[in-house]
Amino acid sequence: MVKETGYYDLLGVKPDATGEELKKAYRKLALKYHPDKNPNEGERFKAISQAYEVLSDREKRQIYDDGGEAAIKKGGADTGDFRSPMDFFEKFFGGAGFGGGGRRRERRGKDVVHQMSVQLEELYNGATRKLALQKNVICDKCEGRGGKKGAIEKCMQCRGSGVETRVQQIGPGLVQHTEQVCRKCMGTGEMISEKDRCKQCNGRKTVRERKVLEVHIEKGMRDGQKIIFNGEGDHEPDSQPGDIIILLDEKEHSTFVHAGTDLMMKMPIQLVEALCGFERVIKTLDDRDLVVRSKPGEVVKHEMTKCVMEEGMPLYKNPLEKGRLIIQFEVIFPTNIPLTVIPTLEQCLPPRPEVTIPLDAETVELEEFDPKQRRQQQHQRMAYEEDDRGYEQGPRIEQCSSS
Repeated sequence: MVKETGYYDLLGVKPDATGEELKKAYRKLALKYHPDKNPNEGERFKAISQAYEVLSDREKRQIYDDGGEAAIKKGGADTGDFRSPMDFFEKFFGGAGFGGGGRRRERRGKDVVHQMSVQLEELYNGATRKLALQKNVICDKCEGRGGKKGAIEKCMQCRGSGVETRVQQIGPGLVQHTEQVCRKCMGTGEMISEKDRCKQCNGRKTVRERKVLEVHIEKGMRDGQKIIFNGEGDHEPDSQPGDIIILLDEKEHSTFVHAGTDLMMKMPIQLVEALCGFERVIKTLDDRDLVVRSKPGEVVKHEMTKCVMEEGMPLYKNPLEKGRLIIQFEVIFPTNIPLTVIPTLEQCLPPRPEVTIPLDAETVELEEFDPKQRRQQQHQRMAYEEDDRGYEQGPRIEQCSSS
């Protein structure tokens, strides 16, 4: 039995964890909480490093199991003086780091981009969506080696580089050097015999794993905005995982158009509403009812634009503030008006302008406009012209000579 489990809990392992389990747990957590990657997790990174420094040493681990952290701190220079967590990290990874301070930057895997369709209501109100995906993770059975310990050999064909050079003669005295992925080791630079390969990953060092991510869509996000999950991309041996990037794809809404922090909409109204006033109800994206009305005596013209302040999209990271709701009115005119009501309308509306008609003026009728009508007339005119040319030339008559 151990006195306390704080160090074990920091690493996420049981008190009877083996050295390999401790090493694997520290590697994963140290990469995740390194200050170069997570600047706000410096204290956690320090605690993880101290926990592993104690538990990875047989003598210190026994002291900790018997007396807890207090016993470690009382142990003097040999047990209680912790090394710098950065130095410990450097020693563990053989000098590989995240850059800066002369450290060599660790290789990083590719980012994976997923496009997620979202409704305007989700961008307005915020939402949480779950995304299930498959990704590569380090094989836990062989710990990313691909086979048994000591069974991995350097590929002799590419000499461990993963690339082979081919020389091709393209002319007298001219040769061409080309590089390609080594066909023997498939670019890994290593060879593992069939009998020594890991049965779980078949020597690939990684296995496929199903991962479910919770995507938090915040109020005020926009079309094309990215949500980044750091370090959740595919894992590769001796490499820092890439990121998973969620790209929001806003779908078209039946009523509103998202324009920055504003919402835009069109509102059809009848001519009587445009002239005599109107009152309409708008259902908002958070399911509220807004009543909008015209001012008494105001005439609403076709394509006139009005706005309602603080009823647009919430501001990103500041959702208590909102943009504008912009409304463009479309006035619907009646097709016909009964002749009996025209005198009454004339009394209500401004008088017609006086028009002087010349004595020799011609009166014409207005007809419905058809864009295709002109093309049909042109086609008919061309046909008539062709017929006229044929008539003017007349039939061809051949004369016969008589002897």
